[in-house]
Amino acid sequence: MSTPRTYLRPMRGWWRENPFLLRYMVREVTAVLVAAYALVLLAGLACLALGAPSYAAWLRFLKHPFTVGFHVVTLLVFLYHTWSWFEIMPKTMPAVFVGRYRLPGAAITAAGLAAAVLCCLALLGVALWLSR
Repeated sequence: MSTPRTYLRPMRGWWRENPFLLRYMVREVTAVLVAAYALVLLAGLACLALGAPSYAAWLRFLKHPFTVGFHVVTLLVFLYHTWSWFEIMPKTMPAVFVGRYRLPGAAITAAGLAAAVLCCLALLGVALWLSR
């Protein structure tokens, strides 16, 4: 008796054919860059702990054109990551009701983005106030 043939799903590039899965994979890749930027900040903290010359060298490293370009790309990726995070939030949380009406997902996304912008502006204001 012969063994039955089983179905083997092709695994190469299957996620690129589905727009939902493509957005999901891009969102996951942005998380990797978020972690890489956290390592850059952690390196700055370590240099600060090592003393003024080490911290000054880290600051010089941040002024290199490659690092400035990395920061620009990282900012764009952070903006996409933040937007996509708040875009999926209404799909992953329980329904929110105001009175007897269900709050639409777009309102939840807009509220999350507005809160993120307000927090960023508040942190910027505090940083500018402390740097005086």
